Amino acid sequence: MKTILETQRLILREMTPSDLSAICRVLQDKETMYAYEHAFSDEEAQAWLNNQLRRYREDGFGLWAAVSKESGEIIGQCGITLQDVNGEWVPEVGYLFERAHWHKGYATEAAVACKEYAFQVLGLEKVYTIIRDNNFASQKVAERNGMHVCGKIVKHYYGMDMPHIIYCAERNAN
Repeated sequence: MKTILETQRLILREMTPSDLSAICRVLQDKETMYAYEHAFSDEEAQAWLNNQLRRYREDGFGLWAAVSKESGEIIGQCGITLQDVNGEWVPEVGYLFERAHWHKGYATEAAVACKEYAFQVLGLEKVYTIIRDNNFASQKVAERNGMHVCGKIVKHYYGMDMPHIIYCAERNAN
């Protein structure tokens, strides 16, 4: 398992095929996945994991397993992925944590570290976070991560139009 970075309470590392059950705890919880409008099936969860493994190979980054230093358990995911915004592929800091670990600062802690990794290690000039317009908790995480609203898009997913707010941060912004 390749460790990417550490925060005060978390280790962010590449996912492996053996992490599927931990990933399913997040992706198959309907309440956690409310912004996606559905919990994932076994096949969708496997495809999600396979997509991260592909991203590591092709992009050099992706969503990473967020492992609690205290328990050694995976409690969520956070990382950087390339996302299509109106035909332009942009780096997004994304995060998704088990409901049992919400409201404890883990998402903000991991997202801040990923933003800094994007700037300092990957040399990116700008990063984004793309959030459903009804996902107020994730919007607060983006704001605590020093990001500001820079646009809106509608994603077509699971047979629905889903409005999203685009947040961004620049490397040398004050």
